[in-house]
Amino acid sequence: MTTPQVAIALLVLGNLFATLSDVAVKLLDGGISPFQYMFLRQLCSFLILTPFWLTQGRKLRSLSQPKVTLTRAHLILVGSGCMMVSITYLPLATANAIFYAAPLLMLPLSVWLLKERPSLGKIIATTIGFIGVLIVLRPSHFHWAALCALGTAATLALFNILVRKLPAQQSVVTTLWWTTLFSLPVSALLAALFWQPIQLDHVLYVAISALCILGYNGLAVAAYRKAPAGQIALSEYSGLIFVTVIGIVWFSEIPDTFTWLGILLIILPLMPIQHLRLRKKHRAKETIRDSNSSYEE
Repeated sequence: MTTPQVAIALLVLGNLFATLSDVAVKLLDGGISPFQYMFLRQLCSFLILTPFWLTQGRKLRSLSQPKVTLTRAHLILVGSGCMMVSITYLPLATANAIFYAAPLLMLPLSVWLLKERPSLGKIIATTIGFIGVLIVLRPSHFHWAALCALGTAATLALFNILVRKLPAQQSVVTTLWWTTLFSLPVSALLAALFWQPIQLDHVLYVAISALCILGYNGLAVAAYRKAPAGQIALSEYSGLIFVTVIGIVWFSEIPDTFTWLGILLIILPLMPIQHLRLRKKHRAKETIRDSNSSYEE
């Protein structure tokens, strides 16, 4: 396998892990409160990450930009709580389609927070994506949990925007470890205030969710380090395929025509069209090169 193919395989596997995380949350079926889920997931993540964090050198373990990390930690709490509610009450495909609005929300947020100036093409593409979100959220089928899905998308967009303020030399493990650590005090307090009896299988589902999300993060980092984002980004949408298939087979959640249309409009603006154009040019050059070689022979 070539390096891009390996990267694609890693990213597809990562998206499968992310889907399994959603399935674990779906199987909770609202059996615990969102605050319990937030705390237990972050605690499991912290316990999993700590051995990897400790194996690093002292300098690599140090924290940079504590205010940004603290903000991102609490964005995770809000996003994970909203995610649990939306997946519990919405079909997997519908909830995940709304989650994919996060990259679209990053455009106005980058203008506001980073003072970036997007091109006209990006503005048009983002508008098309938002039309897709509105179709998925159409008033005739609107459910209040969709607002939670939008909350997840918004917090994810902010989370990704703020990562640009972290130093590039800070390792992924260190970033995740400190972010998780900072999220524990508030999540523990909220969980204690709203604690309710919990079963062992619920704890197991939360642990699976935490492990799968960490697996996705690790595989995604490995994939994007092996190949440019433009060559493999399309593989991210395998996650939407996975949740749709599992929703149909496991939970009998069959998306209707309008949901499919909305999903298509959300995904299309996110596809790396510029990369596809460059790839066509590269193929054209190879064809010309091959022709010249044949002529010289």
